[in-house]
Amino acid sequence: MMPQGMSFGGGFDFMFTLVPILIGIVFVIVIVGFISNGARYVKNAKSPRTSEFARVVSKRMDVRHHTNHHNHDNGMMHANHSSRTYYYITLEFDNGERKEYLDVKNLYGLVVEGDIGYAAIQGDWIVAFERNMQPQS
Repeated sequence: MMPQGMSFGGGFDFMFTLVPILIGIVFVIVIVGFISNGARYVKNAKSPRTSEFARVVSKRMDVRHHTNHHNHDNGMMHANHSSRTYYYITLEFDNGERKEYLDVKNLYGLVVEGDIGYAAIQGDWIVAFERNMQPQS
């Protein structure tokens, strides 16, 4: 016999309040991520392109993997795998400052650590590198 005033499943009523709040929080986080990535892209795209003498001091890759699972009508599950590689080049300038730039023009395979030359920089992107072929003294 149930005590008076207690409904069936009364212990789970908080779930009907908590789950929509959690879904809303996740939705807001995703939207904020899209907006911040878009704002960063626009900022870099609108930045002036400058050319500075620099030395390539390091290179690195950042590989990001994504997996999506899909259930089909026949009860089978299908996994979709994808990955994306981001390439970064770190430059050292004449004043000793070092900064890492995202390679958006496929320069990663064309430069090696120790290369010296003029780097075309646009915001957080490196968009060109012209190697200086003259020996340094």
